[in-house]
Amino acid sequence: MKRKIYAAFAILAAGLFTLGLQNALVAQTPTKMKVAYTATSDFASGFIAAESGYFKNRGLDVEFQLIPLNSTMPAALQSGSIDLAGTTLPVFLQAVDSGLDLIAIAGSGITLPSDQNFAIVVKNDITIAKPEDYAGKRIGVPGIGAFLHVLFQNWLIEKGVDIKKVTFVEVSFPQMADVLRAGNVDGVITGEPIMSRIVQANIGKVATYFNEVLKGEMPIIVYSSTRKWYEANKAAAKAFRDAIAEGVLNVRKDDAFLRASIGKYIKLPPEVLKTMPINGQWRAEIPEESMARWIGIMEKQRMLRTKLNLKRLVAE
Repeated sequence: MKRKIYAAFAILAAGLFTLGLQNALVAQTPTKMKVAYTATSDFASGFIAAESGYFKNRGLDVEFQLIPLNSTMPAALQSGSIDLAGTTLPVFLQAVDSGLDLIAIAGSGITLPSDQNFAIVVKNDITIAKPEDYAGKRIGVPGIGAFLHVLFQNWLIEKGVDIKKVTFVEVSFPQMADVLRAGNVDGVITGEPIMSRIVQANIGKVATYFNEVLKGEMPIIVYSSTRKWYEANKAAAKAFRDAIAEGVLNVRKDDAFLRASIGKYIKLPPEVLKTMPINGQWRAEIPEESMARWIGIMEKQRMLRTKLNLKRLVAE
């Protein structure tokens, strides 16, 4: 009888050991994430999080994938080729407005009325003396309906310029210098570090900083996912946001490390990387009032067809 009891206990103990081992292995298996980004320093807090091990420390295996045009990210999310996308707010809001069930997981770069991290850069032989001088010009933007395009149109509207008199064409960040040099556009709306690269190479000159008309802080990027992915990966989504938050806290801790991290994900010549201004600011949280400002700007430009529910747009 005792032998049977001992045998039963042995079997039970073996089973518990196996179960514990399996659970330990599951716990040690990192959650893989493919995260899309574009070639701007607005993603610096994410780059710092990756290079500092903040994702890994939280059980995440994050792979950043460069996507040239921000406006193509929602389609990539829907196809399942990526898990998270660093969508600009206008791209995210338009995607939701068109019926895609997306949700914002975490913030990234933000902008303020005083920022000069991006501008419109024109060819050296073009003179822009007043806002009306943009009428009739052909301007390259890193995505129709994306962040920089919408903010520049907002500036034109505030200055009394008819945005229909300006021609906008899509030009990805890495192509901007070549397209401007070739004369295919009169100017490009760009940001750091591409802006400094164009100016230092004497390909173009800064004509207009257009943030001055903003009413307050505006998020530039939100890491978004499909709601289906989020519902199935809530713990991983929170861990991702926490890692981004740690990246925000430490993004300015070491300037050399910051520049090296940006340089790894945005291929730049060493001389540009060393001297380019990094004036960005970052925030992992997504304040509701900041998103509401975007909706107001986009409604003024008739970019939204529906009334968006802010409560459903941001993850818990």
